[in-house]
Amino acid sequence: MIPDLDLSIERVIRAPRKDVWAAWTDPASLAQWWIPAPTRCRVERLEVRPGGAFVTQMSDDGAAFVPHLDACFLVVEEFERIVFTNAIDSAWRPTSPAPVPMTAEVVLQDCADGTDYRITVRHGDPADCARHAELGFADGWGTVIGQLAGFVEAGATR
Repeated sequence: MIPDLDLSIERVIRAPRKDVWAAWTDPASLAQWWIPAPTRCRVERLEVRPGGAFVTQMSDDGAAFVPHLDACFLVVEEFERIVFTNAIDSAWRPTSPAPVPMTAEVVLQDCADGTDYRITVRHGDPADCARHAELGFADGWGTVIGQLAGFVEAGATR
């Protein structure tokens, strides 16, 4: 990790790694936790493979949905790691997404209490990293990871 380019969060999720993986790779499950509540998520495309599309929309009222993320997966190592970027969209076109271009790496490891969940979000320059932090990276991504934990700890993927 490079401090002026990367932001990260780590949490122990009290659920088996396979359940955390299922929450990431099943569109219906991902829609339950991917965006901070009460905003709702619609998963348009979730092709969890290198080069596959990762496209979501969001809605504050549950009726009108707007784009949230148009990204592609770079690395997928079953039950262990997912890497995606919004700097390349689902059609493999370079893009300049709002609020910042980034690459996210999710790493899952077994631990005594369940799953050690780590996410590192990498940025191309210090200004983008600082902007992401100022926009509430810790609160936003922390909320989403909390929602993921609640979802899988409740046994929702079984």
